[in-house]
Amino acid sequence: MNRTISVANQKGGVGKTTTAVNLSAALARTKRKVLLIDLDSQGNATSACGVAKNQHPTLYTSLFEGVLINNLAEKGKEGFSIVPGGQDLIALEVGIRDQSKQGFLANQIKLIKDQYDFIIIDTPPTLNQLTLEALLASSGTIIPLQCEYYSLEGLSDLVKTINSLSETTNSKNRIIGILRTMVDMRNNLAKEVSIELEKHFSQLLLNTLIPRNVKLAEAPSFGGSALLHSPKSFGALAYLALAGELIRRIDNG
Repeated sequence: MNRTISVANQKGGVGKTTTAVNLSAALARTKRKVLLIDLDSQGNATSACGVAKNQHPTLYTSLFEGVLINNLAEKGKEGFSIVPGGQDLIALEVGIRDQSKQGFLANQIKLIKDQYDFIIIDTPPTLNQLTLEALLASSGTIIPLQCEYYSLEGLSDLVKTINSLSETTNSKNRIIGILRTMVDMRNNLAKEVSIELEKHFSQLLLNTLIPRNVKLAEAPSFGGSALLHSPKSFGALAYLALAGELIRRIDNG
């Protein structure tokens, strides 16, 4: 059964792309068929997978040229495929709004949902039309959150947005979990924020913690995930644990 999952947070620098890429790689290691959709005009997930950004067609060509999404996927070197992102996604966002094409991405994903076990969507670091497209198309959302007080400010708004979409549209999206990233529990602030999260979002908080890890930061410059770059690193092992926790949460409803 296909699961389409957005990795979303309107705040930048929280490990969103790192999570999308490494989670895709970890799920692929479980022999599941995985597609990563880079929906960010910066194209960082694309380059992190070793695919040259701005040199391959993006979802822009689906809206403006009628190219179906199944013809856009590039086969990655880690066992999963990727629909590249790039600068023309800025025009895609405008086109969706101007042409009143809300739900465009959901309609595209319907064409390929039987081909993959998981579709992971890396979203822009803002709550724009492309992020809304991802949320509407998804059956679940993972919210990466750095353990800093500024990161908490927009969390409630994002949770409300996802819940509102479920109530006012045909979206079946639900929050799968809040993922604590770049964690260093030797830091008192990280401990305090983690306690606040457990107090206010205990049902949504994922057990897996993603550590602050140099191998995770290095991996994109080598064109791959941490599982490829340094498979025994704490960062790589954490994302394998996240994949396991995600599968269990989904299987248990």
